Amino acid sequence: MKIATKRAVIASAAILLTAVTLTACSNGSGNSSGGSSANAANAQIGLLLPDSVTARYEAADKPFFEAKVKSLCSGCKVLYANADGDASKQQQQAESMLTQGVKVLVLDPFDGEAAASIVGEAKAKNVPVISYDRLINSPDSNYYISFDNEKVGQLQGQALVDKLKKDGVASGAGILMVNGSPTDNNATLFKKGAHSVIDPSGYKVLAEFDTPGWDPAKAQDWVSGQVSQFKDQIKGVYAANDGTGGGAIAAMKAANVSPLPPVTGQDAELAGIQRILAGDQYMTVYKALQPEAEKAAELAVSLTKGEKPKGDTTVKTAGGADIQSFLLTPVAVTTDNIESTVVKDNFYGTDSASKICTADYKAACDKYGIK
Repeated sequence: MKIATKRAVIASAAILLTAVTLTACSNGSGNSSGGSSANAANAQIGLLLPDSVTARYEAADKPFFEAKVKSLCSGCKVLYANADGDASKQQQQAESMLTQGVKVLVLDPFDGEAAASIVGEAKAKNVPVISYDRLINSPDSNYYISFDNEKVGQLQGQALVDKLKKDGVASGAGILMVNGSPTDNNATLFKKGAHSVIDPSGYKVLAEFDTPGWDPAKAQDWVSGQVSQFKDQIKGVYAANDGTGGGAIAAMKAANVSPLPPVTGQDAELAGIQRILAGDQYMTVYKALQPEAEKAAELAVSLTKGEKPKGDTTVKTAGGADIQSFLLTPVAVTTDNIESTVVKDNFYGTDSASKICTADYKAACDKYGIK
């Protein structure tokens, strides 16, 4: 009985050892030989954009990002959502993507403060977050990809001041400032950059407004009130982007302001470029969105593979945390360099010139060599 018992124990141990060995192979070497790479090759990547009133997001950022991910990882899938200017909605969209198992979140926050909770939830699931275009105020964001946004404001402010001086507008003349959304960290930087040029210029800021949600209609309503109050004292308008600039121009046209004062902008939206050609808007800031979106896509794919690239620089959040960052260079655009920037780069597609130079703008396109 003792011998039989001993043999039974040995047999049982052998069976147990075999089971453990098979289990180890299944959970260890089996996955290490193809599991992580297979997961990366079929990873889901979340792309969350902030609003629909700014044309660039649907027209440029989204398609450029998706195309680059596809070229780098044919099996990867991009889950996309737009917050439509609602921080709570963006929170829900992010939570849905995390539940669906995204490996990386690329997040352009509608509200940079509120989006910190999204970063916290992603961190709890070991999902890295790329803060895209707008900085999230969280020390746990993994990367930040954008432009030098204070420089954007400086370019806008300098273009406006230079134009006023060129036109012989006397020191002390008035400027309206139509800033971006108070929930957007970038808008704070644009405003800071613009003030750094306008404040010492000798020109006076008559009034300024932080436009909720970057809504052109709200910018238009505010400028309408300022035109009623200040009338011909308004010699220039700083507008933080083309949407708010378009709203300001619409308000002044409705009030029969003539001639229109110079108005700034940003994003090189098609409508903004056409307003520049028509003489209604003075300038915009061109940000090469394709390189920005493609850099975000490259980084997202790298992160699905467990890679941790080093940023070109670091940028501090409002809370003082250093975030690994990649910053691109913005360019001021007037009638003089539309051809060498947005047209040369096929910003609106390979037929960019024909999209700009419709019948209403053909004469201006001919004048400025846009073809």
